[in-house]
Amino acid sequence: MSLMGELIQKAIALGVPLTAHVDLTYRCNERCEHCYLDHDDKGEMSFEEISGVLAQLADAGVLFLILSGGEPMLRRDFFDIVARARALLFNVKVKTNAVLVRTAEAQRLRALGVEQMQVSVYSHRPEIHDAVTKLPGSLRRTIEGIRALRAAGLKVAVANVMMRSNLADRQAVAAMARELGATYSADPTVTPMMDGDRSVLDLRIDGSELHNLFQDKDLVGDPEAFCAPPPPVGDDERNAAPCSAGHSSCYISPYGDVFPCVQFPLPSGNVRAQNFLDIWRHSPQLLEVRSIRTGDLPVCSSCAHLGTCTRCPGLAWTEGNMRGPSSADCEKSFYRTGVPSANMLARGLTSFPSGIAETGLAAFPPAGHRGIGLIQIAPLRQTAA
Repeated sequence: MSLMGELIQKAIALGVPLTAHVDLTYRCNERCEHCYLDHDDKGEMSFEEISGVLAQLADAGVLFLILSGGEPMLRRDFFDIVARARALLFNVKVKTNAVLVRTAEAQRLRALGVEQMQVSVYSHRPEIHDAVTKLPGSLRRTIEGIRALRAAGLKVAVANVMMRSNLADRQAVAAMARELGATYSADPTVTPMMDGDRSVLDLRIDGSELHNLFQDKDLVGDPEAFCAPPPPVGDDERNAAPCSAGHSSCYISPYGDVFPCVQFPLPSGNVRAQNFLDIWRHSPQLLEVRSIRTGDLPVCSSCAHLGTCTRCPGLAWTEGNMRGPSSADCEKSFYRTGVPSANMLARGLTSFPSGIAETGLAAFPPAGHRGIGLIQIAPLRQTAA
């Protein structure tokens, strides 16, 4: 087990929220076609409120803080929030489109000691990327932002959400990330809107394309090992938590709502009404999430993929039952190994004909999920120290 894996296991055992993802705003200067957010401002937390929440997170034991949005840099107090987070000694990662990043902003982020900037890039071709973001010139400005971040000495991760419209460009985006000195992650995550609208799932790629993705050695390393049939399931797998969401990580919205994860929209409290630690320790919803072990799952507990599946309980919840299967992850496990899941067999399926899955390829789980997560490529070289 990796050092981070051991740390997560200890955090779960001790009930410590190791990682917190905080969206500072849902406002954005882009309107990405796959985005699950409503971009209207319905009363964001003030700087004073966010500062207080960060202090509560520090007291609760959070080490890793993800600041995101929307576009977090749209907040006029963004750098003050980062400075407050760093003063509390959080390891800070910022998710951004980098459209607002230039030399001064990049240097300030470096001076504040931000650990990493994750930047969304959808294509190396402006006509494709800008069509996804619906912001003319966004690819050019994003690349300029990445160059400024790298010149300032910041680590950059390029995140590429793959959809029907941009799937053909993933290798070129990976090459561009390498040229920029950034890491690269390929992520076919398309999740339902937070209001429950599932029409956005029409953007997802077909399962056959996922199979091809798993055969790409530049993305997965050794396809033969990556796609091998799952090993026998043992007691450790049956006694494991299904996911770190609600166990060692959580999500807080711009309005103070607390959820197990950004992909698990189960309302569990609000920091405007309660102290974070009270919510973390006593929320009935979080306690229910924590009570579940993989061996308790009615369908998945009998599945050959139990120990290696990236089943997302949030996606299962959006399908109607947090203890049920995530058909998206069943599909992924099948196309990775060729072995049908227990959910598939229960439905009389030994393969996934086009369009047969309830949700199709809805998502890869977020970083920190047990099992196989994002497919990542490290940079071939660093263009700035």
